[in-house]
Amino acid sequence: MTDHEHTNRLIDETSPYLLQHAHNPVDWYPWGDEALEKARREDKPIFLSIGYSACHWCHVMERESFEDEAIAEYLNEHFVPIKVDREERPDIDRVYMNATQLMTGQGGWPMSVFLTPDLEPFYAGTYFPPEDKYGRPGFGTVLERLVGIWDDERDRAESIGERMRKRLEQASEKSESSDLNREPLRKAIEVAEKQFDRSHGGFGGAPKFPSAMTLRTLMHGWADGGLDQETRNHTLGMVETTLAFMASGGMYDQIGGGFHRYSTDQRWLVPHFEKMLYDNALLTSAYTDAWRITGRDFYERVVDETIEYVRREMTLDHDAGAPFFSTQDADSEGEEGKFFVWTPDEVTDVLGNERGAEACEWWDITEGGNWEGTSIPNRLNPLEQDGVEAAFDARPDHIEEMREELFEARTDRVAPATDTKVLASWNGLMIAAMAHAGDTFGRDDWIDAARRAATFVTDVMIDGERDEDFEVMRTYKDGRARITGYLDDYAYLANGLIELFEASGEPQWLRWAERILERTDELFGAEGAYFYTGEHHDNVLVRDKDQIDNATPAGNSQAVKALVKLGRLTGEARWEERADAILSEFGDALQKRPHAMGEMLQGLDLLLSESQEIVSVDPGDACAELDDVLRRRYLPHAVRVRADLDEVSAEDWAELTPLMEGRDARDGRCTVYVCQNRACHRPVTEPDELEEMLDDLA
Repeated sequence: MTDHEHTNRLIDETSPYLLQHAHNPVDWYPWGDEALEKARREDKPIFLSIGYSACHWCHVMERESFEDEAIAEYLNEHFVPIKVDREERPDIDRVYMNATQLMTGQGGWPMSVFLTPDLEPFYAGTYFPPEDKYGRPGFGTVLERLVGIWDDERDRAESIGERMRKRLEQASEKSESSDLNREPLRKAIEVAEKQFDRSHGGFGGAPKFPSAMTLRTLMHGWADGGLDQETRNHTLGMVETTLAFMASGGMYDQIGGGFHRYSTDQRWLVPHFEKMLYDNALLTSAYTDAWRITGRDFYERVVDETIEYVRREMTLDHDAGAPFFSTQDADSEGEEGKFFVWTPDEVTDVLGNERGAEACEWWDITEGGNWEGTSIPNRLNPLEQDGVEAAFDARPDHIEEMREELFEARTDRVAPATDTKVLASWNGLMIAAMAHAGDTFGRDDWIDAARRAATFVTDVMIDGERDEDFEVMRTYKDGRARITGYLDDYAYLANGLIELFEASGEPQWLRWAERILERTDELFGAEGAYFYTGEHHDNVLVRDKDQIDNATPAGNSQAVKALVKLGRLTGEARWEERADAILSEFGDALQKRPHAMGEMLQGLDLLLSESQEIVSVDPGDACAELDDVLRRRYLPHAVRVRADLDEVSAEDWAELTPLMEGRDARDGRCTVYVCQNRACHRPVTEPDELEEMLDDLA
C-alpha cells in the first residue's frame, strides 16, 4: 500500500499530527460541525482519538490499527471517527481526559473515547493493541463489543454517558471559597518531603516527571521568612538534588542540550525521548532561579545548553519574528530514541581510540549498553557514588570539546521529526523563560529571542489587534493563524510579556499584557476564577475552571501571577483584586491539594508577600554594575522597571507606571530605587549600597 492509496479529510488540516493520519484508511474527520452533524444524522457513536505528534504510542497505534484495512473498514461503517491534536484543542482533550480518568482510573495518549452523538462519553481507554493479548482486549474486539452495546443496549450506553456528563459538570462547579493564608505553601513543602526520593531526587517512583512547578514552589518556600533555617536548608536540598540528578541523567540530552519528556525509571536514566517546548521552558526557569539562589555554574550551563537547543532546533525563522515550535518526536527511522543513543564504536569512530575511551567512560557508554543494547549518555554514576556535589564540578575543557565533536557527528543522523506548529500558550512560557534567563545571566541575545517571539505572536497570532474585541489565536502553521485561544493562551502570554517588559525595559510589552488581561476578563468570566473556554467556543460538553497543574500550569495560576504583577506595576488595585478572587475561589482546594497546585501557590505567595518594587533609571550610561547585583539575588516577590531615559521620556514612563513618578538619574548616574510594601528607601548609585539595602530587606 502506498502512502496515497487513501486520503481523508485531515489532508486539509495544518496540524502535523493530523496530517500524519491523512492517508489512513480510517475515514477521519477533524473535530467540527461536519462530523458532529453526521453522528446525529446517522445516529452513530463517535470514536474520538486524541494524541500529539511526538507521542510514541500514538504512532504505534496508528501503524497497528489505523493502517489496518479490516479495522478501518469496520470503524468507518459503525462509527464517526474523529481525530484531535491535543495541542491544538486542549479544550476537548481536558474534558475527555477527565472522563477517561474517571472511567478507568488512569489516562494518557493516545486517548480513545467513545461518545454518543450528544458528545457524552460511554467508554474510554488509551492505547489498544490490534488483537487480544496479555488478557487485554484488542482494538477490533473493543469495537465489536461497543457496536453490540450500541445496537442492543442503547439505554445502557446513554445512561453511562449521562452519568459521566453529570460527574464532569459537578467537577467543574465553583469550588468552596475560603480565606487566604500561607498555610498551603507550608503544607506543599511537607507533602514534597514525604514524596521526596532522597537517593535520586524527584518525587515518587517511576515514571518520574520533571516537576518544574513543584521545584519553583519549593524555592518560593525557601525564601519564606517564616520557616526555620533547618526547614529552609532541607527545602533547598530537595531542589538541588532533583535538579542535579535530572540534568545528569539520560532525561537531559547530554550531547545536544534540552530535556526529554520524562524518565521511565527512578534514576532519571531512560527517558521518554520526545522533547516538549513547555518542559524546556519551565525547566529553564527553574534552573535559572536555582542559579540566583546558589550561583552554581552547573545551573547556568544547563540553562545555556537548553536555550541554545531551543534556538537551534525549535525556532521558526520568519521575517515577522521567530516563534518557537511545539515538540520533537521520540522516534527516528521508526525506532524510539535511535537518534540519541551511542555505542563505543560510534564514539571512537568520531574521537579516535584514546579520546573515545575517555568519552565513553565519562558518559557511561559501554559495550553492553544501559538501554536495549545501546547507551544513553549520562553522568549518574558520579552522583550515586560521590553525592550530589559531584554534579557541580566544572566540566573539563577537553570534555566539552569532545561533546561538541560528538554533537557535530550526530547531526549526520536522521533526526526525529519536529512539530512546527506554533502555540501561543507555550510560546508565552518560553518568552518568560528566555527573558528571565537573559536578565539573570546578562544575555541580551536571549532577551532578543524572547522579543522576536513576542513580536511574532502579537503581530501574527492576534486577530483584530487594533480592535477592542481582538482574540489571541492558539495556533500558527503554514502561514495560517487559527483556532480561537483558550485561557492558557491568554494567561501564559500575558505572563511572558510582563517578564519580557521587566527584562527589556520596553513599555509596549506591559501595554500588551494589560490589553490581553482585559480581554481575558471579558472572554473567560469576570467573577471568581476564569473558565478554561470562552462563551465563544462551540461544541464543548462542559466548561470547567482549571486549577490543577498537569504537564503545564493551570491557566488560572498563570493568570494570578500576571494579575498581581500587573497590579503592582500599574498601581491599579483592581488587578490584584482579580487575583484575590481567583485564589479565594480555590482557597479550599489549595488547603486540601496544595501539592497539585504548585504554580498557583507561587501566585498565592506573590499576593500575600510584602510587595517589592525595584526601579532602575538609566540616563544613557550602562547600569551593568547595579544590574549585576540584582541578577544575583533571588527576588520572587519583586517587580522590576528598567527606565532608559534615552529611549522613553521620564514623562511617558510616569504615565505608564506610577513607580516612575518623581524618579530621575541622580547626578547623571544610573540610579536604583527600591521600595517594599509601598515604602521607598533612599536611591542608590553604588553597587555596595544596593547590596547592603537588599541584605536589610531579606
